[in-house]
Order: sequence, then C-alpha cells, then structure tokens
Amino acid sequence: MNDNKLIEVDKLVKHFPVKSGLRKAKHVRAVDGVSFYIKKGETLGLVGESGCGKSTLGRTVLRLLEPTSGRVLYDGMTVFDGSLKKQIRAFEFRRKMQIIFQDPSASLNGRMTVGEIVREPLEIHNLFPNRTERAERVAKLLELVGLNSEHANRYPHEFSGGQQQRVGIARALAVEPEFIVCDEPISALDVSIQSQIVNMLEDMQEQLGLTYLFIAHDLSVVKHISDRVAVMYLGKIVELATADEIHEAPAHPYTKTLLSAVPIPDPRKSKSNRRIILEGDIPGAIDVPNGCRFHTRCPHKVTEECKEREPELREVAPGHYAACHFC
Repeated sequence: MNDNKLIEVDKLVKHFPVKSGLRKAKHVRAVDGVSFYIKKGETLGLVGESGCGKSTLGRTVLRLLEPTSGRVLYDGMTVFDGSLKKQIRAFEFRRKMQIIFQDPSASLNGRMTVGEIVREPLEIHNLFPNRTERAERVAKLLELVGLNSEHANRYPHEFSGGQQQRVGIARALAVEPEFIVCDEPISALDVSIQSQIVNMLEDMQEQLGLTYLFIAHDLSVVKHISDRVAVMYLGKIVELATADEIHEAPAHPYTKTLLSAVPIPDPRKSKSNRRIILEGDIPGAIDVPNGCRFHTRCPHKVTEECKEREPELREVAPGHYAACHFC
C-alpha cells in the first residue's frame, strides 16, 4: 500500500431497499461498486448529475450511511469491511473525518446558539475540558472562518447563508480533522459568496494540511479547487484523472457532454464550442440498464457490446482512467 493514501475505497456499494407491494423487493443502487483513493493533502473533486449518487458516496465513506458492502480504509486502518463478520466501530474515526453539508440552514440546529453548535463536537469528544479553554477554542474557530467571537451568542437564523456555512465549516474544524467531505458546500449560496467560501477552504487546506472530497456539479469550481476529478454516472465512476486532464482531454462521452455545457466567458471561443445534447431515456437507479449504463443516452454509435457488457474503469493514459469500451 502507498503510505501517502489517506482514504482508500474498494468496491463500495450502497443500496436502499424499496418496497413495491406484493412484488419482489427492489433496490435503489445509489452507489454500485465504486473504487478510488485520495492522497494526504489532496482534493478529489466528484462531479455528476443530480441523483447520480455523489452525496450518498460521500456519506457512505464516512459511515453516516452504513455501506451495503465493499471496503473503506483510513490511513491503512479499516473503517468498514463488508467481508468481516464483526464490523469496526466508526466512532474512533469521527474526529479524523468530518463533513460540511450542502444546506447550512438545514444542517444547523436553530435552537442552539452558534457558540453551542461549534462547542458541541468538543464536548462529545471530551476536548478542552476546561470551560474557559472551550470558549477560547470556539472564538478562535469563528475567527478562523471570518466571523467575530461576538457572534457566538447569536442564533443561525440571524445570519446570511454564507455566514451560516462558515459556522458549519467551523463546526467541522472543531475537532481538528484530517479529512473533510465537502458535500456541495457552495451550491445553496449566492454566486458572490461562493468564491469566498472556496478560497477559504483552499487557505485552510494549506494551513491545516487537510484532505478533501469535494462534491459539486459546477465543473469550473471543481477544476479550480481539485487536484484530481472523478466523474460519476448512475452509481459508478466513469472517468478519473487530473483536473487539467479532464478538461483538456476528456475520454468518456459523458464527461465530454458535461464539459460542453460549461459556459465559456470568451464570446469567440463560445461560438466555436459545440454543445452536446443527450437524447434517449434517462434511466433510474432501480432498473439500471444492462451493459454500459450510459448506452441509452450515449451520443456515439452504440454496439451490442455496449448493451451487454459493462465496461471496467481502466487506464487509458498515465493516471487517466475511463469506463468505456472505445476509450
């Protein structure tokens, strides 16, 4: 094993059972055999359409959702292994792995003050047992995310969306984690605030040596903050490469489709950019297509192999992986 890998995910599966009357029970295959790793100090961007399983994957890695099967390792230590009869307790990893949620107004307890929200993780993990030290820690955390220590006595509804998200970030940082899942942390914010939050996350990563799984649907933001990018479609990773490689030489037709929809600020270049319009049925995560999951919408010529055999994620160039029979 490469000692530089902080997070390793191997064939991770998360299915949700769906009852359908007297018929045989089916499953929503939200995450269906995903493998990847994240190096220490790295940011892995995770992109894809709404409903492709991005957020479910992030929460399953943290075991906020219990995996169906597969394996998750943290710095070589097992967080989850579906092959073991006795599962590992996740609590010992809680300090090291945290999450920043998408909607700060929904993820902050409106009955608690900001100081209580940020202090709660310290109390759960029994950090800074002295009350004065905890108060000082809360004040430092608020200042770190650009808020005043006086804000500790206010309630979440008294803040703007951007300020609420800063509180959520302070809460995630309270227990000094090493790995943070950023679950679309800017999608619910005004465009004018988004860049401030992204820049702050980058600054904190450099200061504190953090490792990120950055989930988003905005490819331009993901390119800016990520070292590598994974593209997800219907519960599977279909392409994985460096951020520059994904944008300059995408291999999978789905990645090319996503990139064609990204607005280009230069009018001359924008005119020459050809938008790829997907046709065909949009499959659901319950009855996924046989073979390649993208074949019902693929703009390329679909063969019998595409319909019958599922492509593996294989290396098509050094460090560049794609799941397509023709890449």
